[in-house]
Amino acid sequence: MDIYQRRDFLKTLALGAASAVTLPAWAEHLNKKGEIKIGYSAITWGGKDEQAITDLAGLGFKGIQLRANTFQPYRTKVSELKDLLVKNNLTLCMFSSGNVEIDPAKLESTIDTHVEHASFVKALGGNALQLTNSLRPKDRAPSTEELKKLAEVMNAIGKQTADLGVQAVYHNHMNQLGETPEEVDVIVQAMDPRYIKLLLDIAHYKQGGGEPQDAVIKYKNIIHSLHLKDTKPADTKSGYKFVELGQGRVDVPAVFKSLDKIKFKGWAVVELDGVPDPEKSPLICAEINKKYITETLKYPL
Repeated sequence: MDIYQRRDFLKTLALGAASAVTLPAWAEHLNKKGEIKIGYSAITWGGKDEQAITDLAGLGFKGIQLRANTFQPYRTKVSELKDLLVKNNLTLCMFSSGNVEIDPAKLESTIDTHVEHASFVKALGGNALQLTNSLRPKDRAPSTEELKKLAEVMNAIGKQTADLGVQAVYHNHMNQLGETPEEVDVIVQAMDPRYIKLLLDIAHYKQGGGEPQDAVIKYKNIIHSLHLKDTKPADTKSGYKFVELGQGRVDVPAVFKSLDKIKFKGWAVVELDGVPDPEKSPLICAEINKKYITETLKYPL
């Protein structure tokens, strides 16, 4: 290389280094992993899903989570709902399929229900199905056998939904089987990763006594998606309430650092169960969450 070639080479190298230093924060995220997709759940709208679709599309979200309440009204007119999603440039990133029973007498009907939902999801262009349960005993902690039984039934559901191209995921949840980190771990360890994966709800995990940023690392090989929301103490029957991102005790930036670390690829869905304050609306809550994601986390929608 002669002196002129060397000078040009060094000049090019310097320019490249300078541009790398001045990359915006969101581009740095993309360079690290670039595969986290931000979605939003319609649950905050309380069943007004068409309004949720319109509002979320207007804010620029690209993915939406719908619930089982859409199944009956749209089961025979799936194309109408799909067209509405397409028109608003929204992907069905997750579908809340509802309760999983562990009573052996209800096994067949439980599996059938979720497989029906999986067919619905597939017809809407989605590929993921969320499973929860409402089986936590009122007067005691669940037994190890009960927790493992839940995993067993979810494995059976996931095996059938997989045949449809739909991934079943387990959602950790307060007041259900899998409330504390220890209970979640029993369930996850009994899950067959070929058929059932983990949807980590960071606020439920925090409220249950765990640190979600640690759970991301611990379950890096089975985590499929996340629910994003916050939690804080409140004068309520439960002693807490779920709130917008950045309004509570969850270290959300630490969660995203852990996601960076494991090079997570998938959907992170904002899921605020209800409007936390009477003066707000679902749209206002979504705007607050969007601002936190794009301005505090500096992450693109």
